[in-house]
Amino acid sequence: MLRLFTAFALLLFGNSIFGQELTVDVSVNTPKLQTVDPKVFQTLEGDLRDFLSSQKWTEDNFEPEERINMNVQLTINSEISPTNFTAELTIQVTRPVFGSNYETATVNYRDKDIAFEYEQFQPIEYSITTFNDNLSSLFSFYVYIALGMDYDTFSPYGGEEYFQLAQNILNNIPANVANSKKGWRALDGNRNRYWMIENLLNPGLRSFRKGMYDYHRLGLDEMHTEPEKARAIILKTLEDIQLANKKYPNSQIIQMFVNSKGEELVSIFSSATSAEKQRVKAVLAKIDPSKASRYNRRLGN
Repeated sequence: MLRLFTAFALLLFGNSIFGQELTVDVSVNTPKLQTVDPKVFQTLEGDLRDFLSSQKWTEDNFEPEERINMNVQLTINSEISPTNFTAELTIQVTRPVFGSNYETATVNYRDKDIAFEYEQFQPIEYSITTFNDNLSSLFSFYVYIALGMDYDTFSPYGGEEYFQLAQNILNNIPANVANSKKGWRALDGNRNRYWMIENLLNPGLRSFRKGMYDYHRLGLDEMHTEPEKARAIILKTLEDIQLANKKYPNSQIIQMFVNSKGEELVSIFSSATSAEKQRVKAVLAKIDPSKASRYNRRLGN
């Protein structure tokens, strides 16, 4: 695949493994006392790593240094039965910033409504057209979210195909599964998989996705050569996101954005002019009001 820049070589540790499109680090944690044999969760960790890494998720060809970095942490909360579990899933996806050794998060999300069945040594099988089980659907959904978010940063709306595939997975969830396993339906709350993909494909929030290209490709990737110009583009992008937030208040993807980018924005604008800082603080107070006082303190005058 022709990428817009050559990413930087990475030093990988622990359970990281090279995949077709993904460089994946998977951990399954069991902080509470479990009755199931711990080896079951060790096997699950390996199976998930293989599932994410061995699939060909796109039709593009990735060089090893171009692969998307994904960190997955599955924390088991309870055992309903020896093969039935509830958990939380934390996913972080990053991509390198051109001209630096810095990586920026494109996804940083915690899903608290994970429920799945798993039997040791039973393979996790992928299908884009049919439902196999909730575990494979969950992880396939988030792979396509990760791909879509990454591709959107390299070309305007470049992730459309992958967001549509994530939507297909959601549409294939049987009613009985959606009813018993939270996160796939609108009525399950305003922060879940349903609203994530609804926002990403919502025509009214399309300006947010264009902003992801401007922020990353025209902003961050140019920071090493023209920092003032890049900072101005990022500021304009933030103001466009504020307009989208005004039209669709409290949208999930905008909250995902500020959760991923809050500290990064403080760093970007720490050396900005006083006028720029005031504009940034005004925007952040609107799209991330719970942290407004912190932004004010960190950015100063």
